[in-house]
This record gives sequence, C-alpha cells and structure tokens, in this order.
Amino acid sequence: MESFDGLGVWGLFANAFISSTLLPGGSELMLGYLLNKGETPASILLIAATTGNVLGAVSSWLLGFWAARRYPLANPKDPRRRQAVDSLRRWGAPLLLLSWLPVVGDGFCFAAGWLRMSFTISLTAIALGKLGRYAAIVYIFSV
Repeated sequence: MESFDGLGVWGLFANAFISSTLLPGGSELMLGYLLNKGETPASILLIAATTGNVLGAVSSWLLGFWAARRYPLANPKDPRRRQAVDSLRRWGAPLLLLSWLPVVGDGFCFAAGWLRMSFTISLTAIALGKLGRYAAIVYIFSV
C-alpha cells in the first residue's frame, strides 16, 4: 500500500474518477488505506471519492449522449430488442443506483445518456448509489 502514500485526497479523487470509467481502478482500496492512516477526516475522503466517481460516471453518460447523436436509437422491430429498450427506459433511474457495480455500472451510465434519460435524474441516482457505496466503506473502517 505504500504506493498510495503522498497521493492523499487529490489522488483519491483521481483514482475514483478513473475507477468510474471503463479503466480499472482501486478507489475502494485507496479509500480504505487513507481511512486507516487517519491523516484526513473521513468526511473529506468520502466527498473526494464520491465526487470523483460521480464525475467519471457523468463522463460515461455524456459519451452515451454523444453516441446517440451519431447512432440514434431506432424503434427496434425485433421483439426481444424492443423489450430490452423498454426495460431500460422503464427501470433506467433505479438501475443507475447500481452504477457503482463493476463492469455493468459503466454500461448503465452510458445507456442512460444514449437513451437521453434526464440528466438531473440520472445524476441524482448515480450520486446516491456511489455515495452509498463509499459511505459503507467509511462505516466499515470506523467500526
């Protein structure tokens, strides 16, 4: 864990941002390490990790939004595809509460942008999900 030394809050922010894109990261490990060191208040670390991770997810949402301009969603004729699109539209915002999940979470954010789901609702659901995950880590390290 010595590789995290000297990175502090800004390193956590950057790591959380990268972890929220398609690139691998270890923001949970870094958060745990910094909490264990005890040099920075847990609230500051929680804010840094959550903000970085949410901004990374917003970049995925924006990429999806951009992709929709280039590759607009047509009305699928295949019943299975139509059902999948309808499900995403129907459960979109609640699914974004799970945007913190590895691999599929990035896809949820991208799909929300591609389907042009409300940015405000998407941002709120993404932020709540990611805050919940990091808050659980902070709680575990404080017990």
